[in-house]
Amino acid sequence: MRSIVCKMLFPLLLLWLPSAHAATVLVFGDSLSAGYGLAPNQGWVTLLSRELAPRHQVVNASISGETSAGGLSRLPDALSRHKPDVLVLELGANDGLRGLPMADMRRNLQRMIDLARARKTQVLLVGMALPPNYGPRYGAEFRAVYDELAKSNRLAYVPLLVAGFAGDLSAFQPDGLHPRAEMQATMMRTVKAKLPVK
Repeated sequence: MRSIVCKMLFPLLLLWLPSAHAATVLVFGDSLSAGYGLAPNQGWVTLLSRELAPRHQVVNASISGETSAGGLSRLPDALSRHKPDVLVLELGANDGLRGLPMADMRRNLQRMIDLARARKTQVLLVGMALPPNYGPRYGAEFRAVYDELAKSNRLAYVPLLVAGFAGDLSAFQPDGLHPRAEMQATMMRTVKAKLPVK
């Protein structure tokens, strides 16, 4: 009799037990991740959430216009609130567009990496590139920040969020900075391929 009851209850018990592989992914970025100019369900983060559900949860804490300094000020609270297993760190583009010092951007990103790791949170660093009109030297310095941080910290790394269509102006909204809705699935796949959770 006891064995019969156990067999009946075991499937129900499994429904209440959290999956050993479940993870919370916190996307912490700027307008490229906040879905600027898109309908609420079109952004790459929303698409990623659908891809990973129901096993994993995706939380989007991205804010349009965010800089690395702004992100650094918000991150401690976000880590405490969401307790993520993975931090997708997509910041810095606005630092570059505003011509802010690369040393400050590097320091802010490094501090965010350190804060996440102190909480045993894995970090996926996502890089970007500046428009050509910012000049080759500044553009190279900007890209080098991401490359060097990824290497020195041994991070999972997406060198370019808009990989595959960066040079195609028709892939972007009229401002030339934010990808169209049709490109969001490409961005999602680019990030998903480097996530430490599947």
